[in-house]
Amino acid sequence: MIPVPGFEGRRVAVFGLGRSGITAARALQAGGAVPILWDDGEAGRAQAKAEGFTVEDLAAAEWSDFAALVLSPGAPLTHPRPHWTVDLARAAGVPVVGDIELFARALAGRPKDQRPRVVAITGTNGKSTTTALIGWVLKSAGLTVHVGGNIGVGVLALPEPTPDAVYVIEVSSYQLDLTTTFAPDVAILTNISPDHLDRHGGMDGYVAAKRRIFANPGPSRASAAMVSIDDEWSHWIADQICDDWSLACVSNRAALDFSRQPLNGFISGFGFRAVDGVLSQEGRDTVIITDLAAARSLPGRHNAQNAAFAYGTARRLGVSHDAAVAGLLFFPGLAHRMEAVGRLGSVRFINDSKATNADAARQALASYPSVFWIAGGVPKAGGIADLADLFPRIAKAYLIGDAAPAFAETLADTPHVIAHTLDAAVAAAAADAASAGGDQIVLLSPACASFDQFKDFEARGEAFRAAVLALGAVSETAS
Repeated sequence: MIPVPGFEGRRVAVFGLGRSGITAARALQAGGAVPILWDDGEAGRAQAKAEGFTVEDLAAAEWSDFAALVLSPGAPLTHPRPHWTVDLARAAGVPVVGDIELFARALAGRPKDQRPRVVAITGTNGKSTTTALIGWVLKSAGLTVHVGGNIGVGVLALPEPTPDAVYVIEVSSYQLDLTTTFAPDVAILTNISPDHLDRHGGMDGYVAAKRRIFANPGPSRASAAMVSIDDEWSHWIADQICDDWSLACVSNRAALDFSRQPLNGFISGFGFRAVDGVLSQEGRDTVIITDLAAARSLPGRHNAQNAAFAYGTARRLGVSHDAAVAGLLFFPGLAHRMEAVGRLGSVRFINDSKATNADAARQALASYPSVFWIAGGVPKAGGIADLADLFPRIAKAYLIGDAAPAFAETLADTPHVIAHTLDAAVAAAAADAASAGGDQIVLLSPACASFDQFKDFEARGEAFRAAVLALGAVSETAS
């Protein structure tokens, strides 16, 4: 746990007692604060009471007594409308923060020569794989590494800082909205596409939230930023920050000329290109870093981009070229993201449950020439219309959940069936793939949220794994 100083003896309101909220309360208490907890759900309040915390209805509290409100990232800060605790905090002049901001303050409270380094990753898609990949590469090179945040372990539940440590932190747009002093040593933006627009009041608000990862660069351009410039929003952000950060651009486009990319009045001239599995460094000359064909767990162009972020970060932190490349090639993969979960005869089953929007599903569909595709759940804005260019790769689609009727209409003449449930979809897809003969792929890449049938994408992915193994498939190492 990372104790949070700065609130010694003061009351701090904590709303939302999920993973991040209860961990924040523990970290505040360890730092000497007096956390006052509340949750709309009885289960969260019961857990807090069982741990000995003070549970108090914040709607009836005296807000002038609070030093801060620690808000769960699941509670809205601004849209569709501020959470009622936010209204009360603002009326009383109480700052509203989140767990990432508490983490930042905990590190800032240490002497400068005792502070660990921090790598922060955000983006619409790819941030979890990039986070896990960076953590793996750094650990493989012998560094002391702690991985968490929006992936796995909540950031304040990670081990207490030591000067040699590197924290590799995935940060969501919700978490970034609650930061003011967060200043990572390496900040990464993987990409931006429309997502969570209801929570940010539209695309401008969403882009502004992502940009906050670059709000506090280190002195003398000591902090490094790595930004994909293949979408217009990320390119715009790169343009905005290039005066303040040591910037490296990343692209999947073969035709892009790094030496001619204008960024806020100067030519960037430096970055990484990831095309057809070949990773190269672009500067005055092009230098081939490695061919990722041997990296079994990094298929597809998007994973080559993730590899570029990991390689660039590792080199920035002092890892040798050879050690960084070795880490990329032996990465075991991330659960629920292009994860090979089983093989039944010549049919492989790929769990991409983390693909909760169409842009994420695009990355998986584009990685295989032909798939038996399981999709559906709670649809995002736009559905799957933007994937129409990949429909020829779909041997047949098996549609589940709330999105099934709309997806069926969009697929039109592309072979499909409404399977309703995941179990039924897996059974039908497996049978059809086996009948097709030869090597085939059954791909769960839902392009939807999971909340109609599952509590989260992890539960959906595990249900897929269980259904696959129940057919008699042999478990595979993730790929």
